[in-house]
Formats: sequence, C-alpha cells, structure tokens
Amino acid sequence: MLELLGLDAIAEAVYREMLTDPEGGVTELCDRLALPEATVRAALDRLADLTLLRASREQPGTLRPVSPERGLDLLLRRQEEKLARRQQELAASKAAVARALAGYATLRADTPTGGHERLVGLDAIQDKLEELAARLTAEVLAVTPGGAQSAASLAASRPLDEDALLRGVRLRTIYQDSVHDDPETLGYARWMVGLGGEVRTAPVLPPRMLVFDRSTAVVPIDPENTRAGALCTREPGIVASLIALFEQTWETAVPIADDRAAGEETGLSAGERELLRLLSTGLTDDAAAKRLGVSVRTVRRQMAALMERLEAASRFEAGLKTAQRGWL
Repeated sequence: MLELLGLDAIAEAVYREMLTDPEGGVTELCDRLALPEATVRAALDRLADLTLLRASREQPGTLRPVSPERGLDLLLRRQEEKLARRQQELAASKAAVARALAGYATLRADTPTGGHERLVGLDAIQDKLEELAARLTAEVLAVTPGGAQSAASLAASRPLDEDALLRGVRLRTIYQDSVHDDPETLGYARWMVGLGGEVRTAPVLPPRMLVFDRSTAVVPIDPENTRAGALCTREPGIVASLIALFEQTWETAVPIADDRAAGEETGLSAGERELLRLLSTGLTDDAAAKRLGVSVRTVRRQMAALMERLEAASRFEAGLKTAQRGWL
C-alpha cells in the first residue's frame, strides 16, 4: 500500500509487526512473518534508511519503530522534496534543449549537415518518420502535447505505430491530460495500449519530440513557429538531453487508465491541481489554457467548478481558500 512512498511490502510488514510488539527481536520477527533472517534484516535496514526506525535510548543497540503519524509524514516530505528536485531538473533540461535547438534553426532545409537535418513541410517530416520507423529495432519515446490530435495526424501515425508494436518495439507515449476531452485521441491512446504500447499523461508537457532507438530524435525547431520546421538529429548530446527530459516527464506522469483519479485528500485531479498552480503564479486564462493544451473556455469552466466547490465568490477568495486547505 505504501510502495509509492518507497516502502515495499516486506518492509511494511516488518514495520507493522514492530509496532505491534516493539520489544520483539529479529528472531521473533522471522517467526511471526515466516521470513528468513536475511530478508528481515534487509527490511530493517530499509526501514532505518527511511527513518521509520530509530536507535532506542532505553535499550542501547536496539531499534524502535517511529510512530506511524511521524513516520508517514517524513516519507511524504521526502517524496515532496524528490518531486521538487525533479521539477528543477526538468526545467533545466528544457532550457538546455531549447538552447541547443536554437543553433540549428539556420540549417538548409532537407539537407543533412553533420548529423543534423532540417525538415520543412509536412511531407518532408512524414517521409523522414516513415524512414526512421522502418529501421526501428527497440524503442520509441514520444511526447505529444496539445491535448486533442488532428484526425490527419492520427491517421498518419496509426500504420507506423501498429507496425512497430507488432514487431515488438517498445512504444512509450506521453499525452497531455486534456486528451481525455477528445474521444478520438483518447481512443487512439487506448488502441495503442491494447497492442502493448505504454501511454501516460501529465498536465503540462515539454515540446513535441520523437526519439528512435535512443539514437535519433525529431523535434520542432521552434514550438511556437511550425513554419520553422523540424530537426532530425543524431547528435549524442542533444539526443541524450531529450531522453533525460522524456524520462523526467515520464516519472511524474501517470498511466492513461489512472490519471483521471482525484487525489484522496483533496479530491483534485492532476489537471485541476495544475490549473490552480498556473493561475496562482499570475498566468492569464489564455496562457494557462495553452500550457494545459485546452481551450480558454475549458479553463474558465474548470475554474468556475472549482470556485463552486470552494464556495468562493471570486478568484481571489478561491485562492485564499485553496491555500487554507493546503491544495497547493
């Protein structure tokens, strides 16, 4: 139950037994749990690392369990700190990738140069994707921001994705949470899962990317200007940065089947929490909608629903009540 906090099933069982009988030693734990001594001692080491066990002052040389209230609070704080570090790493990776790509915007269109190729036009991009897909052997990493995808884009992707999955290629895709508002894109994502693909969603995503076999990447040169085209690169430094950016995003994203679930404590979905966070930083409805890959109307509708739940007459009051409830 507590694996998300870093506590595996065996360590949790040992912790529960120690709370039941704090005086029992390793031998008693082995007998009650029917586990070998090496397994119990490894669990005790894990519990000590997580600060769920402390040295006893009354009985030097022995360990005592920390109260569940205190222990779980420490675990939650550790996870929050880990998440904050990941977010900082994610921001740094985004900036590094943006700086790297800016230097390739002047490449001559459709002409390979030193491991880089600038692709201009949908036909050139599609041709390159088909070429790369045909040579695939192991894995594709894909970030697809913007929520709903066009019917043309889904139609162009389907044969490539199907062929790769049927050949046993691992396909990992991250969509934006707002994909749930578009039945066609959501159906496509579930179709991929049905063929063995892995799909997760997150409220906010980095720019669009495709990484083939961890050696070749295709990314927009300027996410704000589609006319600038895409960059196909085999530069190890750029590809490695994109993979790191993908993995950091993947860790904080959730599987397509679970990401609509609301938080147990707040009742907020990941998308609602991110909307509140974005608006609390001073972003306008337009800017927040763009980051979340939804329409401005959707942002305003979601915010109105949140204000109703908070019984707030204004956004300012909603912000105060959000802070008071610890929703952010």
